[in-house]
Amino acid sequence: MEHLFSGSTGIIHFVFSMAAMVTGSIVLIAKKGTSWHKKNGYVYTASMTGVLITSFMLYNLYGRFGIFHFFALVSTVTLIGGMAPMILKKPKNYISFHLNFMYWSVFGLYGAFMAEVLVRIPKVVAIESVPTSMFYNMVGVAVFITMGFGYFLFNKMKKAWQAFEKASY
Repeated sequence: MEHLFSGSTGIIHFVFSMAAMVTGSIVLIAKKGTSWHKKNGYVYTASMTGVLITSFMLYNLYGRFGIFHFFALVSTVTLIGGMAPMILKKPKNYISFHLNFMYWSVFGLYGAFMAEVLVRIPKVVAIESVPTSMFYNMVGVAVFITMGFGYFLFNKMKKAWQAFEKASY
């Protein structure tokens, strides 16, 4: 089992990831601005911080900094971009920044989950630890579909979030 998770760091990464998936989904679905939303948001932020820290400790696919590490950096930016405005209460439209960045933080996690699932298909993913082109194609398609669905939902939810933001001022 430890091999499936790339050792103890991988197990910790997985646990943080599942916690972030659950709390991130709750935050997206639940009414915004409530104490329930805030509590789950803080658990999501803490879980994602754990995911990101452990992601930089995992090197099994390449043995060096790779594409998943690059996306972990992007995820770090979206997480900071979502939380900093709420903590600083700046700029004036800080709620909009928070909603936008945190939404994409959660959907980035969904995309990473889809990529991670595909990494677990051994013969398609790598031959002698070298990723195959099929791996990159499968990851690309899965992430594209996930983020495309996210974009569709984002545009659908945007008006409700803008109304929430106006009511908050």
